[in-house]
Amino acid sequence: MAGGGEGPTLEFTPTWVVAVVCTVIVGISLAAERALHSGGKYLRRKKQKPLYEALLKVKEELMLLGFISLLLTVFQNRITKICVKPEIMDKWLPCSLQHNDQTNEEIYDAHFSTSLSGGIAGQTRRLLAAGGEAQQGYCGKKHKVPLLSVEAFHHLHIFIFVLAIVHVTFCALTIVFGGLKIHQWKKWEDEHSKEINEADEVQVKITHVQEHDFVKDHFWGIGKNYYLMGWLHSFLNQFYGSVTRSDYLTLRLGFITTHCRGNPKFNFHTYMVRALEDDFKRVVGISWYLWIFVVLFMLMNVDGWHAYFWIAFVPFFLLLAVGAKLQHVITQLAHEVAEKHIAIEGELIVQPSDEHFWFGKPKFVLFLIHFILFQNAFEMAFFFWIWVQYGFTSCIMGKVKYIIPRIVIGVFIQVLCSYSTLPLYAIVTQMGTNFKKAIFDEDVRLGLVGWAKKAKRRKASMDGSSSGIGSDVGVQLGKVNQKTTTKG
Repeated sequence: MAGGGEGPTLEFTPTWVVAVVCTVIVGISLAAERALHSGGKYLRRKKQKPLYEALLKVKEELMLLGFISLLLTVFQNRITKICVKPEIMDKWLPCSLQHNDQTNEEIYDAHFSTSLSGGIAGQTRRLLAAGGEAQQGYCGKKHKVPLLSVEAFHHLHIFIFVLAIVHVTFCALTIVFGGLKIHQWKKWEDEHSKEINEADEVQVKITHVQEHDFVKDHFWGIGKNYYLMGWLHSFLNQFYGSVTRSDYLTLRLGFITTHCRGNPKFNFHTYMVRALEDDFKRVVGISWYLWIFVVLFMLMNVDGWHAYFWIAFVPFFLLLAVGAKLQHVITQLAHEVAEKHIAIEGELIVQPSDEHFWFGKPKFVLFLIHFILFQNAFEMAFFFWIWVQYGFTSCIMGKVKYIIPRIVIGVFIQVLCSYSTLPLYAIVTQMGTNFKKAIFDEDVRLGLVGWAKKAKRRKASMDGSSSGIGSDVGVQLGKVNQKTTTKG
């Protein structure tokens, strides 16, 4: 009647226990859902569509976690009834069996017996142990062991949930702290706009290239001296003063001259923030290739390999390489101008180009930042999960000499990415050949999409006639340019 060795079923569980547990679980779930809903309404009210879409991405991740939880629950009994030979389970272990000279079967028995303690936690462990012993008996009759025990299944379930939560949290912290740094540049935008408004007329001046602050900060001669000093300066500059006022104004002018020549008052800072928000909604999710990385790490986490230690250096070196590359793009822009001109008429203008980026793709930098943030979140989630689940002295945790560097590297990556790499990415990736759709306000973007659909339908109805559409295109683009100029 009690359900055999697996504990009482709902048929023999007090109704008040079922009611209390359901109330707590449903209450927490509804509170979380209402909090996300309220956050979405606030972002829509503030017209923060990119951040709202990022919030929707978080909801998608939570839904994915719920589906994973459902699959783990549904297939738990089936998987734990998969029996294998004991010698198979003695290989590729996170903790060596030589630590305590026990066989696999003895470890199962010892683990379950030590889990039977008092209190609420003890009751939960007792149920898990009972289920584990039932599966152990099922496979024991065949002189085999379970492929995955019930408790190991439960721990894996918790780890996947912790990983997703930590990743979303770290991404949010990065965008918040990085946004604070980028917000400091707004004063440069406002000061420059004020100078343009106060100028009665454009005065032609001669700019000596070598004396310009932007060139003096980033030009290191030509030949071997340029390659050596340029990269060294770029590497070191990411740690302090990554973007100066002269850098910001020069890159701003280069962007406006290339993409908004008719609108010198274009608000570059607002555009840059909108573009960063658009990119953030891609970073906050966990893509399929990142899950592949998780699986590979879990595979390589073998006793003696210290994979958890060496893999911590992957995001560390990648972050340093990305920061140095972004700084070097600024150096290349300064070098191009200084190499071609001694003095120029007017302001110093740089030429944006995709050629300055890896593989000619500025978006590749976003992919690397996404991987860096996820890998760092994975490291920290794995550390805290092991600490809480198994204890600081667990053999999976490793020795202190391996633990301390991992924590230091994780904190260093989070700080450097927030205060240096992300702001650098926000401004330097605007130096590509093409501008991003964030250059238009949301209303203008919707207008363009609507016009494109109407033009497509009109073209189909006119059987390929292009004369009428051509004139309409000119009128619509004129309206868009006029609206953009007015808003800028």
